[in-house]
Amino acid sequence: MNLAPQLVPQAGYIFVSVFIALTIASFIGQMLKRQYGNSDTISNLNARIYAWWLMTIVLLCAFWFGRIGATVLFFLISFAALREFMTLIYRRRIDYNNMAVCFYILLPVQYYFVLDQWYGMFSIFIPIYGFLLLPIVSSLSGSTTNFLERTAKTQWMAMICIFCLSHVPALLTLKLDGFLPENNILLLIFLIAVVQCSDVLQYIWGKLVGGKKILPSVSPSKTISGTVGGILSATVLAALMSPITPFSTFQAALIGFVICVMGFLGGLAMSAIKRDYGVKDWGNMIQGHGGMLDRVDSVCFAAPVFFHIVRYFWNG
Repeated sequence: MNLAPQLVPQAGYIFVSVFIALTIASFIGQMLKRQYGNSDTISNLNARIYAWWLMTIVLLCAFWFGRIGATVLFFLISFAALREFMTLIYRRRIDYNNMAVCFYILLPVQYYFVLDQWYGMFSIFIPIYGFLLLPIVSSLSGSTTNFLERTAKTQWMAMICIFCLSHVPALLTLKLDGFLPENNILLLIFLIAVVQCSDVLQYIWGKLVGGKKILPSVSPSKTISGTVGGILSATVLAALMSPITPFSTFQAALIGFVICVMGFLGGLAMSAIKRDYGVKDWGNMIQGHGGMLDRVDSVCFAAPVFFHIVRYFWNG
């Protein structure tokens, strides 16, 4: 494996900026802890900052190895997300074969197509062949109890945890007009930074301003002020990041706004599933954040939209 760094200089500058921001946030978190004690809110804030340190370092290590590193990282993220989804949804042994199909066929084959840059199969493998295979496997179990419901759950799980997330490393396969392929890593950074900052800023604006809840039955913590403030702030961030992308400032802001809205709506949809099953988080894998799906739910919905906007309008 080539161990030489495959990060372009702009990516290095962004990671340095993130580490500086995290250093400042850590300092503020520790000051708040000393001044006001380790309350639940401050403890949660410091746990989130600590988790962001780890996640940023993991991203840096993965991106260091370029396309292979990013693909392996999101393969593992899809694996963790799939495991959390299955743990919450499934209770019956008769669905074991469907789980095995997702883990041992759909997941590795989908990421193989990404790594092989085979767009034709990458884009249809799960929505067509996977969706045909899963009900066939369900029928072979011999059980007709809630057949359609069980099949739909499995298809939905494969779509969110594997297909949607695989669009993130697939950005590295694009060949855009006027944009060098080695700079595609900046598209990943743009997508992740804007969507994740939108989540964080929605949380901060919500805590600072408070106010009316936007959909308390689905997401008890999201407020109107937090959602609007977070999305608009992240849209400004997207515009500021336009120099590292093939987008103009207006285009970057517009795309940033679209993926932030998609991330917010995706978070609501995933939250509705959790409420339906009576849990707050998908898991406890990431300290202060819950499970892997709690951290990447917005990316799941934003990534395919971002991928196809870029591919269509920049002839990728």
